[in-house]
Amino acid sequence: MGGRTVSGMSQSSLRVGAHVDQADPVAEAVERKADLVQFFLGDPQGWKAPEVRFAGGAAALRAAAESAGVDLYVHAPYVLNVATSNNRIRIPSRKLLAQHVQAAAEIGARGIVVHGGHVLKDDDPELGFENWVKTFERMELPIPVLIENTAGGEQAMARRLERIARLWERIADRVESDRIGFCLDTCHAYAGGEELAGLVERVKAVTGRIDLVHANDSRDAFDSGADRHANLGSGSIGGEAVAAVVAAAGAPVVVETPGGVEGQAADIAYLREAAGG
Repeated sequence: MGGRTVSGMSQSSLRVGAHVDQADPVAEAVERKADLVQFFLGDPQGWKAPEVRFAGGAAALRAAAESAGVDLYVHAPYVLNVATSNNRIRIPSRKLLAQHVQAAAEIGARGIVVHGGHVLKDDDPELGFENWVKTFERMELPIPVLIENTAGGEQAMARRLERIARLWERIADRVESDRIGFCLDTCHAYAGGEELAGLVERVKAVTGRIDLVHANDSRDAFDSGADRHANLGSGSIGGEAVAAVVAAAGAPVVVETPGGVEGQAADIAYLREAAGG
């Protein structure tokens, strides 16, 4: 789909876009000259069922995106944590994630991104891996579910590569599906204590794949555990290091950076120039 672009977009094979408001994501893509967009379906901090806020609903959004040549990605709510031993969080998380997967499929999304979650302070991380396996064993996957690495928490399932490796091993042992993928966030990796140099190769050695890159600079220092994004080149990572990850990954890219249309459009243009080939 490298050549299918909204008018004025680059013809680079790199497909890059931004996280945008959910009301009219296609219009947001056009404003940023983006090939793709990511957005929420409802309240990212709430437990309500997903909703498509685009005028005309799911079918209309799917048609509008196809007509514009814009790929759609959905981000699951931040509150979801299918890894936890807390039944009052884990069980609703499984239900809500399944609902979001189905809703994302209805709009024709290429995938849905979900954070890896964490276990409680005194829990064995193996419990979290097991809970992820059970989630996938009980869930239909009409589109890829992309587990995203996270920045903080010593009990996180996907902060450090060693934990991601154990999670992937457990999933591979029990779940047969090519629709369980990985989303690599550069800010999260850096703030989580993973060096970006050679990171793509190390991740692929563990997961076998990178389906999406969240290309974000970091406001905070290496291994800070802080998830605070910055525009490319204005944070502590630097634009060149982020672009190097993008180029190595060879996957679609979402910038989740501040500055609205202007700030994100500048980051998109920078990546096309620096990493688009």
